[in-house]
Amino acid sequence: MKRVLVLDANQRSALAVTRSLGMHSVDVLTAEEIPTALAGSSSFSKQQFTYPSPRQRSSQFIETLSHLIEQQHVDIILPMTELTSLLLLEHQSSLHGATLPFPDITTVDSLADKCQLMQTAAELDIPTPETLFSGSRDSFKCDLKALPYPVVIKPGKSWLKIQDTWCRSSVRFAGNPLEAQTILDTDPALENGTFMIQEHVPGHGKGVFCLYDNGSPLAFFAHHRLREKPPRGGVSVLSQSVPVDQALGSYARLLLDHADWHGVAMVEFKVTPDGRPFLMEINTRFWGSLQLAIDAGVDFPWLLYRIASGEKVEPVEGYRTGIRLRWLLGDLDHLYLVLRDPGFSVVEKTKAVAAFLTPSPLKTRHEVNRWNDMGPFWWELKQYLRELNR
Repeated sequence: MKRVLVLDANQRSALAVTRSLGMHSVDVLTAEEIPTALAGSSSFSKQQFTYPSPRQRSSQFIETLSHLIEQQHVDIILPMTELTSLLLLEHQSSLHGATLPFPDITTVDSLADKCQLMQTAAELDIPTPETLFSGSRDSFKCDLKALPYPVVIKPGKSWLKIQDTWCRSSVRFAGNPLEAQTILDTDPALENGTFMIQEHVPGHGKGVFCLYDNGSPLAFFAHHRLREKPPRGGVSVLSQSVPVDQALGSYARLLLDHADWHGVAMVEFKVTPDGRPFLMEINTRFWGSLQLAIDAGVDFPWLLYRIASGEKVEPVEGYRTGIRLRWLLGDLDHLYLVLRDPGFSVVEKTKAVAAFLTPSPLKTRHEVNRWNDMGPFWWELKQYLRELNR
């Protein structure tokens, strides 16, 4: 068996990967910026290591990983976040031959860069919001008063290096020309990098989760978010496996086929109330609710491990729908936020309490607290209580 190093061990996706591979008897090492972490608390993590901050000390981060890979005889390295993936792709010569199951960095950028992605989607006749592109703030020429508001201002890249520190850019909303101008004048992410101004598309988000082997599609998966944190839109705290929407699946496959993709990807859409889908972005890494796909029968980490090991993997033909995944402490936060939000009625708050207290035990599994591996839950609970006492 190959030896695997899972980075960003505090991510719930890292825990899902660690458990999946560990249950297949793979030696899994985990690593994070902090001495203990969610995935590192799992009984399936052989050992957890600490590395310097990739945001603030990226050179030392790569140097530390290079030594770790060599000393621990790591065969496959799996980053969970966009920043660590980017840094590893830029420094593959430092990985001592360890497999990084991604395509080349140019291909990754063609999908991860939102501006490039929107232009490619337009060429492929995939629906996108109305978009204005700009190479930088100084070169942007547009009459802001002529735009239909609200608008969304998006930097092309999610991570930018500013004064030797990697900073995460953010999507900004403007309700009028003055707000748009203020964002353009003050957001450092727009100073030198590409960005776009898009129409705001109302509706709800839907994703298609995919696995490719050197251009060949192997697995697709979809879920529906039942509850989120914060309640009006955020990370999933209760989700359910659903069939892949035919149109969304076709668009996702068209994009990834065009890129000759390799590895995992999450293609995100916004679907309007009248059912029209619009492409939003592609995340070229594992996603937060990964455990749901595994529980439903699409074991993405194990499939990716086998691909990275050089095995021939057959396409996954289907999975169980109606399976639910609950992040218990995230769901507790959801309930708290609903109860304190004056925008929710008494009836809505009562229903939220009832829904929290009466889960569907026959089809719901917990994401973190699992009887065969309770270490991550006790670790997470301790961190949760510590935050409450601050």
